[in-house]
Amino acid sequence: MAPHFILEALKVNFELITVDRKNNAQKSDEYLALNPAGRIPTLIDNELTLFESPAICVHLAETNPKSNLIPKVGDKTRALFFQWLMYLTNTVQAELMVYFYPQKHTTDDKSVNNIVQAQELIITDAFKLLDRELANKDYLIGQSISVCDYFLFMLAVWADEIENPPLSYGNLSRYLRHLAQDEAIINVCKKENLSLKDYQ
Repeated sequence: MAPHFILEALKVNFELITVDRKNNAQKSDEYLALNPAGRIPTLIDNELTLFESPAICVHLAETNPKSNLIPKVGDKTRALFFQWLMYLTNTVQAELMVYFYPQKHTTDDKSVNNIVQAQELIITDAFKLLDRELANKDYLIGQSISVCDYFLFMLAVWADEIENPPLSYGNLSRYLRHLAQDEAIINVCKKENLSLKDYQ
């Protein structure tokens, strides 16, 4: 979803091709020829084929510098941009993946519920940290929307059914409701049949 947000925000021409996950189309020989990791998404940009969502988002932002979706080289907020993008991908997203697919992280079915409960605590701590960071801020970095904001919105949508969802935190809720008014987010959610009702 995050790369889709970026493409919509850039207002560039692109073709969105859905992958049939129910039939494991991402593991087909045809798909693996593009993305040997067999995961979604994959970006084909002229002769460049790229996978991993954060890499795709950074590439799109860097190749469209007028978008200001990533701080320019030399900007003091650029390091913070990468700090938060790494936190969102390597911590928040990674922990959410364990939460959603606990059976992949144990050989003992009896321990699945324990994994889910442990992940709830870890994810709660991560959202508490983000909530504190967003006090008196409309965006995670700087004064305008960036790749990090689109990425965080995606993760918040993923996490909307956990025990303490992102909308249950004061600063994070205000921030997410503000982002939900962004044109790119609105357009993508319409295309992906996702309701923004909870964010209004």
